[in-house]
Amino acid sequence: MLDNQVCQKARLSRDARFDGKFFIAVKTTGIYCRTVCPAHPPKEENVEYFTSALLAAQSGYRPCLRCRPDSAPDSPAWKGVGATLDRAIKLIDQGALQQSSLLELSKRLGVSDRYLRKLFNQHLGVSPKAYALYQQCLFAKKLLHQTSLPVTEVALASGFDSIRRFNDCFKEQLKLTPTQMRKQKKAANSKVVLQLFYRPPFNWQKMQQFLSARLIEGLEWITPNSYGRTITWQGRAGQFTATHLEDKHCFEVEIQLDELKALKPVVNNIRRVLDVDADLVQIEHDLSQALPNTFELTTGLRLPGIWGLFEAGIRAILGQQVSVQAAKNLVYQLVFTLGEEAPNGRYFPTPEAIAGNELTFLKMPDSRRQTLIRFAQYFCDTTEPEAPDEWLKLKGIGPWTVAYAKMRGQSDPDIFLGSDLGVIKALKAQVASPEASAVTSSETSPEPIHTLLPDLASPWRSYLTFQLWSQL
Repeated sequence: MLDNQVCQKARLSRDARFDGKFFIAVKTTGIYCRTVCPAHPPKEENVEYFTSALLAAQSGYRPCLRCRPDSAPDSPAWKGVGATLDRAIKLIDQGALQQSSLLELSKRLGVSDRYLRKLFNQHLGVSPKAYALYQQCLFAKKLLHQTSLPVTEVALASGFDSIRRFNDCFKEQLKLTPTQMRKQKKAANSKVVLQLFYRPPFNWQKMQQFLSARLIEGLEWITPNSYGRTITWQGRAGQFTATHLEDKHCFEVEIQLDELKALKPVVNNIRRVLDVDADLVQIEHDLSQALPNTFELTTGLRLPGIWGLFEAGIRAILGQQVSVQAAKNLVYQLVFTLGEEAPNGRYFPTPEAIAGNELTFLKMPDSRRQTLIRFAQYFCDTTEPEAPDEWLKLKGIGPWTVAYAKMRGQSDPDIFLGSDLGVIKALKAQVASPEASAVTSSETSPEPIHTLLPDLASPWRSYLTFQLWSQL
């Protein structure tokens, strides 16, 4: 069953992280939409919510032609075919068709290339290759506008092997040549520098403080106005430094990669790590309705991400039942013992490096070492290890570890770390206030606000978790 208040908050935010999790039907127009639909949001009394596009259609609503709810991520139109289309889109966005053929991608998905083309045409209206080319051209457009990379390098970074092919596709897709699109630059720059804009407010000071407290020297670096780190992506290596430009409401990000073909997914992941796409105005409005009047909301608080899900899981395991400083020391030892050397420090260790080591250098109980090894081996053995709930099957991994990894490794906006000691301490401080403890969710509810707070804050419980941490 859907909670109407939660759905209302999510649809008004237009946050892409809720795309496909439910659908919005408008009684006055007879149309149903995705949460990210660009149309003006209807009044709440004219809205009905459905868990699937199929249910909306069976109730007499027709799909919106602007947002195409039949092709939303995680929708039954995709899940009904065994999530094949979902996986295909994700792999193509990561560059699968730049690295291999459609036939090889189809084999990886366990279907024929003919069937995969049929799925794309049925649900997206284009072929897999056409979808991939359009995404490549959009990314190339961004590079042409914001960097001084030569056009040949823009073509390479966008996944094209031939400058002629790049020119033809760019003109076909965007009706302009790359040289017409490009703003003239006085000098070329060997580094890729992009601007990632956000909607204010953005409390960079709080994010900087949070990242500083957990910073692993050599893996990461930080200044009052910037954050950077070494990175790996599907076998490619590099680094980035993001400098906060408050007056421009953006981050200026300098990226270095040993293979520019990985640039597009790397940029997307940097956006996630910095949480630049969240609508904080909407999120804070919703939280203010859920929080008691005695709670002082910290404006502009974002979700600082961890580069990858594997790293998030390792950090969470090392952080079990220890202080932030103790966990930081353990991560540092792991990185500088098993991480490969980088030009300015170290890369985070691979699953193979951790699974193949006894980890005796870590000053911790042996049961915790074995948990790390089992976890790393799981990533070595699993083709698609991106379902953290499956980690609960591994001995030594509990709900807190999984929740922390989802919140920071996947930037899930609706995670509440109710068992976290810091969260518990902050909640107790709220209970200590007579005004807060007297507030209830309704006149008939006997429960104090601190027990109801997580549910009231959905779908922004991750932001509530950080709000509580900020009170410490």
